[in-house]
Amino acid sequence: MFERSIVISKLMSFFLFGARGTGKSTLLRSLFPQKTPPDSFFIDLLREEDYVRFSTNPGLLGQIIESLPKTVQWIIIDEVQKVPKLLDEVHRQIFLKRARFALTGSSARKLKRGQANLLGGRALIHHLFPLTEKEMGDSFDLSAVLTHGTLPDVVALSRGEDRAAYLRAYVSTYLKEEIVAEQVVRKMPPFLRFLPTVGQRNGEIVNFSRMARDAGVDDMTVRSYYSILEDTLIGFFLEPYHRSIRKRQRESSKFYLFDTGVARSLQGMATAPLVESSSDYGKAFEHFLILEIRRRAEYLGKEWRYSYVRTSSESAEIDLIIERPGEKTVLLEIKSSTSVPDREIHRLRSFLPEFQNAEARVFCRETHPRKQDQVTVFPWVQGLASLGL
Repeated sequence: MFERSIVISKLMSFFLFGARGTGKSTLLRSLFPQKTPPDSFFIDLLREEDYVRFSTNPGLLGQIIESLPKTVQWIIIDEVQKVPKLLDEVHRQIFLKRARFALTGSSARKLKRGQANLLGGRALIHHLFPLTEKEMGDSFDLSAVLTHGTLPDVVALSRGEDRAAYLRAYVSTYLKEEIVAEQVVRKMPPFLRFLPTVGQRNGEIVNFSRMARDAGVDDMTVRSYYSILEDTLIGFFLEPYHRSIRKRQRESSKFYLFDTGVARSLQGMATAPLVESSSDYGKAFEHFLILEIRRRAEYLGKEWRYSYVRTSSESAEIDLIIERPGEKTVLLEIKSSTSVPDREIHRLRSFLPEFQNAEARVFCRETHPRKQDQVTVFPWVQGLASLGL
Protein backbone atom coordinates (compact mmCIF):
# COMPACT_ATOMS: atom_id res chain seq x y z
CA MET A 1 0.00 0.00 0.00
CA PHE A 2 1.26 3.48 -0.83
CA GLU A 3 1.71 6.11 1.88
CA ARG A 4 -0.48 9.04 0.88
CA SER A 5 0.65 12.66 1.17
CA ILE A 6 -2.73 14.00 2.22
CA VAL A 7 -2.86 15.15 5.85
CA ILE A 8 -6.18 14.61 7.61
CA SER A 9 -6.78 15.86 11.13
CA LYS A 10 -8.94 13.65 13.33
CA LEU A 11 -9.90 16.55 15.58
CA MET A 12 -13.17 17.15 13.74
CA SER A 13 -15.48 15.59 11.15
CA PHE A 14 -14.51 15.77 7.48
CA PHE A 15 -15.55 15.11 3.89
CA LEU A 16 -13.11 13.24 1.65
CA PHE A 17 -13.95 13.76 -2.02
CA GLY A 18 -12.26 11.99 -4.91
CA ALA A 19 -13.06 10.13 -8.13
CA ARG A 20 -13.87 6.44 -7.85
CA GLY A 21 -10.70 4.36 -7.55
CA THR A 22 -8.45 7.01 -6.01
CA GLY A 23 -8.18 5.04 -2.76
CA LYS A 24 -10.61 6.80 -0.41
CA SER A 25 -11.86 3.63 1.30
CA THR A 26 -8.33 2.25 1.63
CA LEU A 27 -7.12 5.50 3.17
CA LEU A 28 -9.96 5.58 5.69
CA ARG A 29 -9.38 2.00 6.73
CA SER A 30 -5.74 2.88 7.42
CA LEU A 31 -6.83 5.95 9.42
CA PHE A 32 -9.43 3.95 11.32
CA PRO A 33 -8.12 0.39 11.73
CA GLN A 34 -10.29 -2.23 13.37
CA LYS A 35 -9.69 -2.36 17.09
CA THR A 36 -10.99 -4.22 20.11
CA PRO A 37 -12.98 -2.60 21.56
CA PRO A 38 -13.99 -0.75 18.34
CA ASP A 39 -13.55 3.02 18.06
CA SER A 40 -15.15 3.36 14.59
CA PHE A 41 -18.19 2.10 12.69
CA PHE A 42 -18.31 1.75 8.88
CA ILE A 43 -21.31 2.25 6.59
CA ASP A 44 -20.74 1.48 2.89
CA LEU A 45 -23.49 2.92 0.70
CA LEU A 46 -22.15 1.00 -2.30
CA ARG A 47 -23.49 -2.10 -0.57
CA GLU A 48 -27.06 -2.61 -1.68
CA GLU A 49 -28.17 -3.55 1.84
CA ASP A 50 -26.80 -0.35 3.40
CA TYR A 51 -28.10 1.80 0.56
CA VAL A 52 -31.67 0.48 0.85
CA ARG A 53 -31.74 0.73 4.65
CA PHE A 54 -30.57 4.33 4.86
CA SER A 55 -32.26 5.70 1.73
CA THR A 56 -35.64 4.54 3.02
CA ASN A 57 -34.98 5.61 6.61
CA PRO A 58 -32.17 8.16 7.12
CA GLY A 59 -33.16 8.50 10.78
CA LEU A 60 -31.94 4.95 11.29
CA LEU A 61 -28.43 6.38 11.59
CA GLY A 62 -29.27 8.05 14.90
CA GLN A 63 -30.76 4.85 16.28
CA ILE A 64 -27.63 2.88 15.33
CA ILE A 65 -25.33 5.45 16.93
CA GLU A 66 -27.28 5.30 20.19
CA SER A 67 -26.82 1.51 20.28
CA LEU A 68 -23.07 1.52 19.56
CA PRO A 69 -20.49 0.90 22.31
CA LYS A 70 -19.28 4.04 24.08
CA THR A 71 -15.82 3.39 22.65
CA VAL A 72 -17.01 4.24 19.13
CA GLN A 73 -16.08 7.85 18.40
CA TRP A 74 -16.09 7.87 14.59
CA ILE A 75 -18.75 6.97 12.02
CA ILE A 76 -17.39 6.40 8.50
CA ILE A 77 -19.91 6.70 5.65
CA ASP A 78 -18.59 5.69 2.22
CA GLU A 79 -20.10 7.38 -0.89
CA VAL A 80 -22.43 9.61 1.11
CA GLN A 81 -23.73 11.33 -2.04
CA LYS A 82 -25.84 8.26 -2.74
CA VAL A 83 -28.12 9.21 0.19
CA PRO A 84 -27.83 13.01 0.61
CA LYS A 85 -30.63 13.11 3.20
CA LEU A 86 -28.34 11.25 5.60
CA LEU A 87 -26.42 14.50 6.05
CA ASP A 88 -29.28 16.06 8.01
CA GLU A 89 -28.97 13.27 10.57
CA VAL A 90 -25.16 13.55 10.48
CA HIS A 91 -25.49 17.27 11.23
CA ARG A 92 -27.80 16.54 14.17
CA GLN A 93 -25.44 13.94 15.60
CA ILE A 94 -22.47 16.31 15.35
CA PHE A 95 -24.49 19.04 17.07
CA LEU A 96 -25.36 16.59 19.87
CA LYS A 97 -21.63 15.67 20.03
CA ARG A 98 -22.46 11.98 19.85
CA ALA A 99 -19.84 11.18 17.20
CA ARG A 100 -17.47 12.54 14.61
CA PHE A 101 -17.88 11.61 10.95
CA ALA A 102 -15.62 10.73 8.01
CA LEU A 103 -17.71 11.07 4.84
CA THR A 104 -16.44 10.07 1.41
CA GLY A 105 -17.89 10.97 -1.95
CA SER A 106 -17.02 10.41 -5.60
CA SER A 107 -19.61 12.90 -6.83
CA ALA A 108 -20.54 16.34 -5.59
CA ARG A 109 -23.40 16.52 -8.09
CA LYS A 110 -26.20 15.07 -5.98
CA LEU A 111 -25.04 17.04 -2.98
CA LYS A 112 -24.99 20.35 -4.88
CA ARG A 113 -28.08 19.82 -7.01
CA GLY A 114 -30.08 18.37 -4.14
CA GLN A 115 -29.14 21.27 -1.85
CA ALA A 116 -27.75 18.74 0.60
CA ASN A 117 -26.71 19.76 4.09
CA LEU A 118 -22.93 20.26 3.90
CA LEU A 119 -22.79 20.60 7.69
CA GLY A 120 -22.36 24.37 7.85
CA GLY A 121 -18.62 24.43 8.47
CA ARG A 122 -18.79 21.61 11.03
CA ALA A 123 -16.72 19.37 8.75
CA LEU A 124 -13.44 19.96 6.94
CA ILE A 125 -13.22 19.25 3.20
CA HIS A 126 -10.35 17.22 1.71
CA HIS A 127 -9.72 15.92 -1.82
CA LEU A 128 -7.93 12.71 -2.74
CA PHE A 129 -6.38 12.22 -6.17
CA PRO A 130 -4.61 9.41 -8.00
CA LEU A 131 -1.06 8.82 -6.81
CA THR A 132 1.63 11.47 -7.14
CA GLU A 133 5.21 10.77 -8.23
CA LYS A 134 6.33 11.39 -4.65
CA GLU A 135 3.81 8.87 -3.27
CA MET A 136 4.90 6.22 -5.77
CA GLY A 137 8.55 6.56 -4.78
CA ASP A 138 10.84 3.94 -6.30
CA SER A 139 7.96 2.32 -8.20
CA PHE A 140 7.50 5.47 -10.33
CA ASP A 141 8.07 4.94 -14.05
CA LEU A 142 7.43 7.96 -16.26
CA SER A 143 6.57 6.01 -19.40
CA ALA A 144 4.08 3.80 -17.55
CA VAL A 145 2.50 6.81 -15.83
CA LEU A 146 2.04 8.72 -19.08
CA THR A 147 0.47 5.66 -20.69
CA HIS A 148 -1.62 4.18 -17.87
CA GLY A 149 -1.88 6.89 -15.22
CA THR A 150 -1.62 6.60 -11.46
CA LEU A 151 -4.86 5.16 -10.11
CA PRO A 152 -3.66 2.96 -7.19
CA ASP A 153 -5.18 -0.25 -8.56
CA VAL A 154 -3.56 0.40 -11.95
CA VAL A 155 -0.12 1.04 -10.46
CA ALA A 156 -0.39 -2.17 -8.42
CA LEU A 157 -0.60 -4.22 -11.64
CA SER A 158 2.73 -5.25 -13.14
CA ARG A 159 1.77 -5.86 -16.78
CA GLY A 160 0.80 -3.18 -19.24
CA GLU A 161 -1.91 -5.42 -20.68
CA ASP A 162 -3.54 -5.75 -17.26
CA ARG A 163 -3.37 -2.01 -16.68
CA ALA A 164 -5.01 -1.32 -20.02
CA ALA A 165 -7.74 -3.86 -19.25
CA TYR A 166 -8.43 -2.23 -15.88
CA LEU A 167 -8.73 1.20 -17.51
CA ARG A 168 -11.13 -0.13 -20.15
CA ALA A 169 -13.29 -1.56 -17.37
CA TYR A 170 -13.06 1.70 -15.42
CA VAL A 171 -14.23 3.72 -18.41
CA SER A 172 -16.99 1.23 -19.17
CA THR A 173 -18.37 0.59 -15.70
CA TYR A 174 -17.87 4.00 -14.12
CA LEU A 175 -17.82 6.74 -16.71
CA LYS A 176 -20.73 5.15 -18.51
CA GLU A 177 -22.85 2.95 -16.26
CA GLU A 178 -22.30 4.73 -12.95
CA ILE A 179 -23.04 8.19 -14.32
CA VAL A 180 -26.19 6.90 -15.96
CA ALA A 181 -27.16 5.10 -12.74
CA GLU A 182 -27.05 8.45 -10.96
CA GLN A 183 -29.69 9.63 -13.46
CA VAL A 184 -27.62 12.55 -14.68
CA VAL A 185 -27.79 11.54 -18.37
CA ARG A 186 -31.18 11.01 -19.98
CA LYS A 187 -30.00 9.71 -23.36
CA MET A 188 -27.06 7.34 -23.39
CA PRO A 189 -25.93 7.27 -27.08
CA PRO A 190 -24.98 10.97 -27.35
CA PHE A 191 -23.06 10.79 -24.07
CA LEU A 192 -21.19 7.70 -25.31
CA ARG A 193 -20.22 9.59 -28.47
CA PHE A 194 -19.12 12.53 -26.32
CA LEU A 195 -16.74 10.62 -24.04
CA PRO A 196 -14.10 9.53 -26.61
CA THR A 197 -14.01 13.08 -27.97
CA VAL A 198 -13.26 14.39 -24.49
CA GLY A 199 -10.29 12.02 -24.37
CA GLN A 200 -9.07 13.02 -27.82
CA ARG A 201 -9.30 16.74 -26.98
CA ASN A 202 -7.98 16.47 -23.47
CA GLY A 203 -5.92 19.57 -22.66
CA GLU A 204 -7.28 21.53 -25.62
CA ILE A 205 -9.47 24.63 -25.67
CA VAL A 206 -13.09 23.48 -25.52
CA ASN A 207 -15.11 24.23 -28.64
CA PHE A 208 -18.65 23.49 -27.49
CA SER A 209 -20.16 23.84 -30.96
CA ARG A 210 -17.75 21.34 -32.51
CA MET A 211 -18.22 18.92 -29.61
CA ALA A 212 -22.01 19.23 -30.01
CA ARG A 213 -21.81 18.37 -33.71
CA ASP A 214 -19.65 15.33 -32.99
CA ALA A 215 -22.07 14.05 -30.33
CA GLY A 216 -25.20 14.94 -32.31
CA VAL A 217 -26.62 17.24 -29.60
CA ASP A 218 -26.89 20.98 -28.97
CA ASP A 219 -24.34 23.23 -27.27
CA MET A 220 -26.21 23.36 -23.97
CA THR A 221 -26.26 19.58 -23.73
CA VAL A 222 -22.50 19.42 -24.23
CA ARG A 223 -22.05 22.05 -21.53
CA SER A 224 -24.15 19.90 -19.22
CA TYR A 225 -21.99 16.87 -20.08
CA TYR A 226 -18.85 18.78 -19.05
CA SER A 227 -20.62 19.85 -15.88
CA ILE A 228 -21.28 16.18 -15.14
CA LEU A 229 -17.59 15.33 -15.56
CA GLU A 230 -16.65 18.20 -13.23
CA ASP A 231 -19.21 17.26 -10.60
CA THR A 232 -18.19 13.60 -10.64
CA LEU A 233 -14.54 14.70 -10.25
CA ILE A 234 -13.48 13.21 -13.60
CA GLY A 235 -11.97 16.44 -14.90
CA PHE A 236 -11.54 20.18 -14.47
CA PHE A 237 -11.43 23.36 -16.52
CA LEU A 238 -8.26 25.44 -16.84
CA GLU A 239 -9.35 29.01 -17.47
CA PRO A 240 -7.57 31.59 -19.64
CA TYR A 241 -5.58 34.15 -17.69
CA HIS A 242 -6.92 37.62 -17.21
CA ARG A 243 -6.50 40.08 -14.38
CA SER A 244 -10.26 40.57 -14.42
CA ILE A 245 -12.12 37.60 -12.92
CA ARG A 246 -15.19 38.57 -14.94
CA LYS A 247 -13.28 38.40 -18.23
CA ARG A 248 -11.52 35.22 -17.13
CA GLN A 249 -14.88 33.49 -16.89
CA ARG A 250 -16.06 34.65 -20.32
CA GLU A 251 -13.21 33.34 -22.43
CA SER A 252 -12.59 29.79 -23.66
CA SER A 253 -11.20 27.27 -21.18
CA LYS A 254 -9.25 24.06 -21.56
CA PHE A 255 -10.47 20.80 -20.05
CA TYR A 256 -8.22 18.20 -18.45
CA LEU A 257 -9.23 14.72 -17.30
CA PHE A 258 -8.15 13.76 -13.79
CA ASP A 259 -5.76 10.97 -14.85
CA THR A 260 -3.45 10.42 -17.82
CA GLY A 261 -4.42 6.74 -18.07
CA VAL A 262 -8.15 7.49 -18.16
CA ALA A 263 -7.50 10.05 -20.91
CA ARG A 264 -5.55 7.51 -22.96
CA SER A 265 -8.22 4.85 -22.44
CA LEU A 266 -10.98 7.19 -23.59
CA GLN A 267 -8.91 7.81 -26.71
CA GLY A 268 -8.72 4.06 -27.29
CA MET A 269 -4.92 4.25 -26.90
CA ALA A 270 -4.31 2.48 -23.56
CA THR A 271 -2.42 -0.36 -25.26
CA ALA A 272 -0.54 1.80 -27.78
CA PRO A 273 3.08 2.66 -26.91
CA LEU A 274 4.01 6.32 -26.49
CA VAL A 275 6.92 7.40 -28.67
CA GLU A 276 9.09 9.92 -26.84
CA SER A 277 9.50 12.35 -29.73
CA SER A 278 5.82 12.30 -30.71
CA SER A 279 3.23 15.02 -30.11
CA ASP A 280 1.14 12.52 -28.11
CA TYR A 281 4.05 12.03 -25.73
CA GLY A 282 4.43 15.79 -25.33
CA LYS A 283 0.72 16.21 -24.57
CA ALA A 284 0.76 13.37 -22.04
CA PHE A 285 3.84 14.82 -20.33
CA GLU A 286 2.20 18.25 -20.07
CA HIS A 287 -0.99 16.64 -18.73
CA PHE A 288 0.97 14.66 -16.14
CA LEU A 289 2.84 17.68 -14.79
CA ILE A 290 -0.24 19.89 -14.57
CA LEU A 291 -1.96 17.13 -12.58
CA GLU A 292 1.12 16.63 -10.40
CA ILE A 293 1.37 20.32 -9.53
CA ARG A 294 -2.31 20.62 -8.67
CA ARG A 295 -2.34 17.46 -6.55
CA ARG A 296 0.75 18.28 -4.51
CA ALA A 297 -0.29 21.90 -3.98
CA GLU A 298 -3.74 20.81 -2.81
CA TYR A 299 -2.25 18.39 -0.27
CA LEU A 300 0.01 21.17 1.05
CA GLY A 301 -2.93 23.55 1.40
CA LYS A 302 -1.60 26.06 -1.11
CA GLU A 303 -4.24 28.50 -2.35
CA TRP A 304 -2.86 28.83 -5.84
CA ARG A 305 -4.84 29.89 -8.88
CA TYR A 306 -4.15 28.26 -12.24
CA SER A 307 -4.70 29.48 -15.80
CA TYR A 308 -3.10 29.51 -19.24
CA VAL A 309 -2.37 32.10 -21.94
CA ARG A 310 -2.65 31.87 -25.69
CA THR A 311 -2.10 34.87 -27.96
CA SER A 312 -4.94 35.92 -30.26
CA SER A 313 -2.89 34.78 -33.25
CA GLU A 314 -2.30 31.40 -31.50
CA SER A 315 1.41 31.80 -32.27
CA ALA A 316 2.49 31.59 -28.63
CA GLU A 317 1.18 30.05 -25.45
CA ILE A 318 2.03 29.59 -21.78
CA ASP A 319 0.99 26.13 -20.61
CA LEU A 320 0.37 27.05 -16.99
CA ILE A 321 0.28 30.28 -15.02
CA ILE A 322 0.48 29.78 -11.25
CA GLU A 323 -0.64 32.76 -9.19
CA ARG A 324 0.75 32.33 -5.68
CA PRO A 325 -0.45 34.72 -2.96
CA GLY A 326 2.54 36.52 -1.45
CA GLU A 327 4.96 35.10 -4.03
CA LYS A 328 5.88 35.71 -7.65
CA THR A 329 3.54 34.45 -10.34
CA VAL A 330 5.12 31.59 -12.28
CA LEU A 331 4.88 31.46 -16.07
CA LEU A 332 5.47 27.79 -16.79
CA GLU A 333 6.17 26.02 -20.06
CA ILE A 334 6.20 22.22 -20.02
CA LYS A 335 8.37 20.49 -22.61
CA SER A 336 8.95 16.75 -22.88
CA SER A 337 12.21 17.21 -24.79
CA THR A 338 15.66 16.49 -23.37
CA SER A 339 16.97 19.76 -24.88
CA VAL A 340 14.77 22.87 -24.93
CA PRO A 341 15.42 24.98 -28.07
CA ASP A 342 16.43 28.63 -27.72
CA ARG A 343 13.32 29.77 -29.60
CA GLU A 344 11.08 28.28 -26.90
CA ILE A 345 12.98 30.12 -24.19
CA HIS A 346 12.84 33.41 -26.10
CA ARG A 347 9.12 32.97 -26.70
CA LEU A 348 8.44 32.45 -23.01
CA ARG A 349 10.72 35.37 -22.11
CA SER A 350 8.67 37.65 -24.39
CA PHE A 351 5.66 37.32 -22.06
CA LEU A 352 7.45 38.58 -18.93
CA PRO A 353 6.95 42.35 -19.55
CA GLU A 354 3.18 41.78 -19.59
CA PHE A 355 3.17 40.47 -16.00
CA GLN A 356 4.00 42.21 -12.76
CA ASN A 357 6.18 40.35 -10.26
CA ALA A 358 6.48 37.20 -12.36
CA GLU A 359 9.19 34.72 -13.26
CA ALA A 360 9.49 32.30 -16.17
CA ARG A 361 10.34 28.62 -15.87
CA VAL A 362 10.50 25.59 -18.12
CA PHE A 363 10.00 22.06 -16.77
CA CYS A 364 11.46 19.44 -19.10
CA ARG A 365 13.58 16.29 -19.28
CA GLU A 366 16.96 18.01 -19.42
CA THR A 367 19.38 16.64 -16.82
CA HIS A 368 20.62 19.86 -15.16
CA PRO A 369 19.02 23.19 -14.24
CA ARG A 370 20.19 26.27 -16.13
CA LYS A 371 19.20 29.90 -16.63
CA GLN A 372 18.99 31.61 -19.98
CA ASP A 373 17.55 35.01 -20.92
CA GLN A 374 15.65 35.39 -17.58
CA VAL A 375 14.14 31.91 -17.97
CA THR A 376 15.10 29.07 -15.60
CA VAL A 377 15.08 25.62 -17.16
CA PHE A 378 14.56 22.76 -14.71
CA PRO A 379 14.57 18.99 -14.95
CA TRP A 380 10.95 18.42 -14.01
CA VAL A 381 11.60 16.74 -10.64
CA GLN A 382 13.78 19.65 -9.53
CA GLY A 383 11.23 22.03 -11.01
CA LEU A 384 8.53 20.65 -8.71
CA ALA A 385 10.93 21.08 -5.77
CA SER A 386 11.57 24.69 -6.83
CA LEU A 387 7.86 25.34 -6.35
CA GLY A 388 8.06 23.95 -2.84
CA LEU A 389 6.17 20.79 -3.82
